[in-house]
Amino acid sequence: MAAQNKSTAKRPKIAALVTEYRRYSHGQNIVDRLLGGYGWESGWHHPQLDIVSLYVDQFPESDLSRERVERHPDLKMCSTIAEALTLGGDELAVDGVLLIAEHGDYPVNEKGQMLYPRYEFFQQTVEVFRNSGRSVPVFCDKHLSWNWDCAREMFDISRELNFPFMAGSSLPVSRRIPSVDLPWQAEVEEMLVIGVGNIDSYCIHSIEALQSLAERRRGGETGVVSVKGLRGDSVWRALDDGAWDPALFEACLCRSLNLKPADESNRHTYPEREDLPGLLDRDPVAYQIEYADGLRATMLLMPGLVKEMTVAARIKDRADPFSLLFYLGAGHEMQPNFFNPLCHHIEQMMLTRQPPYPIERTLLTTGLTAAGVESLWQDEKKLVTPHLDIQYQVDEASTFRRT
Repeated sequence: MAAQNKSTAKRPKIAALVTEYRRYSHGQNIVDRLLGGYGWESGWHHPQLDIVSLYVDQFPESDLSRERVERHPDLKMCSTIAEALTLGGDELAVDGVLLIAEHGDYPVNEKGQMLYPRYEFFQQTVEVFRNSGRSVPVFCDKHLSWNWDCAREMFDISRELNFPFMAGSSLPVSRRIPSVDLPWQAEVEEMLVIGVGNIDSYCIHSIEALQSLAERRRGGETGVVSVKGLRGDSVWRALDDGAWDPALFEACLCRSLNLKPADESNRHTYPEREDLPGLLDRDPVAYQIEYADGLRATMLLMPGLVKEMTVAARIKDRADPFSLLFYLGAGHEMQPNFFNPLCHHIEQMMLTRQPPYPIERTLLTTGLTAAGVESLWQDEKKLVTPHLDIQYQVDEASTFRRT
């Protein structure tokens, strides 16, 4: 898109609603880029929109929001979400909303889910929409909610009020090694993703990476009929029992750039496998996913083994597995440039009112995350998931773009 002249072109006014604005927080990584620019296509891209208001829910000692308001005279700090959307007036006065409810000091429930207020931020946002008689595009960072019912309600309201709704994390649009996509309309028989981190806040990343490829299979997305969570030695017993293709597991490990050798801090308790000496995580997590069309998929969290996320797929009549690495570089604590592609897609959605991929993807990945956590909570019970009968299609042109 050609650069627009700031003095003559109408630039969308955007409200940013964040839980916490400190260094390396999602609020800082996204809002800073949309305020000051980011690297794109071998140059420095100046966004064609303006962040005009900022609502911050919590202010730790490392808060940066007040400094950003001082640095940007046109950025207004607001004490409520309604004020951020109306700019202190009576009606909606912005052209888009960023909802970034990630990081901060919030309760954790008995299942291990951080109760981030995404749903609460969303409800206050749509209240302004309803009172104003119009709505604008909304971006929601990561999954829709820790709670399935809340997530489904958010999706339904976006359809009722007919506003563009984009959600999700950096993973689906991050750089890949090799820079390829799953073949369009491939007959995929089985998939596996290995990722890092804890349940809920990190398994959503691995599931999104998996789903961004799975949705390209023949027939498109058909929904999920069951989810079963496993933890610890149950994961390795499942591998021994053939619960997933070991060739896919090995293909993912071969794509990894940072395999961790086992030591006393991360060594497993399950008897050593001769085929994987010293490479077994002590406390892995697995979600076994069964799709309505027969596709089987497995998500593995193994932070004691790897440092990144890799995916492999068994494609019919193809001898070797398809596999790739979702490349995030040095990660949060260096230069988290994996936020650049996400910010590019957010910006384009605000400018064109066209989300880069269906919101149904994030609804499904939100539901898969919640179901996996619930299965673990219920002692690894297999859960039937009729509520995840979520069908959608992407087109061949909706491929990744990472520069």
